Parts: sequence; C-alpha cells; structure tokens
Amino acid sequence: MKCILLCAGYATRLFPITENFPKHLLEIKEGKTILDYNLEQVNTIEEVDAVYIVTNHRYYEHFVKWQQDHLDNPKPITVLDDGTTSNDDRLGAIGDMQFVINEMNIDDDILVIAADNLYDYALKGVIDFYKEKKAPTLVADQLCDDYEYLKQFAIATLSSDGKVLELAEKPEQPATNIRVWATYVYPREMLKEIKTYLKEGNNPDSPGRLPAYLYKKIPFYAYCFTDGVCYDVGTHGALKEVRELFQTKK
Repeated sequence: MKCILLCAGYATRLFPITENFPKHLLEIKEGKTILDYNLEQVNTIEEVDAVYIVTNHRYYEHFVKWQQDHLDNPKPITVLDDGTTSNDDRLGAIGDMQFVINEMNIDDDILVIAADNLYDYALKGVIDFYKEKKAPTLVADQLCDDYEYLKQFAIATLSSDGKVLELAEKPEQPATNIRVWATYVYPREMLKEIKTYLKEGNNPDSPGRLPAYLYKKIPFYAYCFTDGVCYDVGTHGALKEVRELFQTKK
C-alpha cells in the first residue's frame, strides 16, 4: 500500500500566514506540525511501504526542507512538485492523486489523506475496516443533530453495515448527521477509475467528489470513528482552536 498526502492547496482562507508558507507545516505546538501528526498516524500502518507528499511549486522547497528533517522516518518519503503556482492553475486534489500515480508508477492500493486535516482517531482502524470490507473506504463520524452546522460538510447515508447509499456535498437539507472526512482507501484495481473520472471532464478539485462519483458504480464503505476527533484546519479560528486542544496531547 502507498500513502498519498495531499498538500498542494493554497489555503487562501489562512492568508497572510499561508501566502508563502504551507498550512500543513504550521506548528500546532512547538516542534510539531500538522503534517507531523499525519505522518505519525501513517507510520502506524504496517501495510504502507512508501509515503508520497504532493505539493505545488510555491511551497515545494518548504516540504523538501521538512523532508530533510525526517530522513530517519521508518517509511521512505518522496516529495513531488505538481508544477502549479496558484489557485488558477492548480490540478485539484483528484488531479494531484493522478499526478502522483503517474509519476511514481503506482500499481498498488492507496491510502489518500488531505494532510491539512488534524485528527487523533486511530488510522489503523480505517485500514482494518478496509481489509474486512475489501472495498473502497472513506472516513466519517457522527455529529449531534445540529443540521444548520451539518450543512457545511459532505453528508453520507449508510446501510447498517456501513455501505454508502448516498453522498451529498454541503446539502441544504442534510439527510443524516454523518459527516465525511477527506481520508480514503482505494484498492489497486480501482486506480483506473480515477483516470476515467478525470478523462470524462469531471471536476478535479475536492477529493470527496471522487467517492461521490464512484459509489453509484461500485460498492463503497464508510468507517465511522467514535473515539477521537478530526478538524479541518481551514480558518484562523480553527487553527487557534486546534492549537489549544492539542497542546496537552503527545
């Protein structure tokens, strides 16, 4: 299994601090970045034998410097520059997935994570669930029934065994209180579906668009974590909140 950490976004909502510096490398507490937390979790997955970080040209050197500080990581890390320089020419998350697959000639299962998310649920649980279902898997959790708040998220409707029955991006009327996070596992045989999705001219941005496309064609399952939290560190308020929350965590 290969891991792709998506780090090519420009984090415009966090300007000016991310105008020339990647959100993923912002420190949450002294000496520990968002990406460090992600890498720690990936290192717990014995099935993963390589880690690919895809970023843009503007931030590339920052990630290369970070990589030099992680040469002793138990899993080899490769940083890839997708060549883009702004939101106007970005490849989009799904485009970046295909870029890494092409560049590294991947012919294996892939674990894909939007590495600007900060979480402390056990990633190993996702992989165990994936192995049990033998099907593409996404990650979700269940919120209280604050449906105004739920409108901000992708919302899933699931069967009793976790099969995705419906996916809706930021629905005006959420059908459930199950929100979806940008962590996915795709089996090797489904890599061709990513290429098909892009060739059909579908939107390459936002990684959640791919499972929304695929679940209608192929059985897709959701792993709902119940122990832990996940945050999209997308705003100044969210950054402040996670820094306060994670100060006491290892």
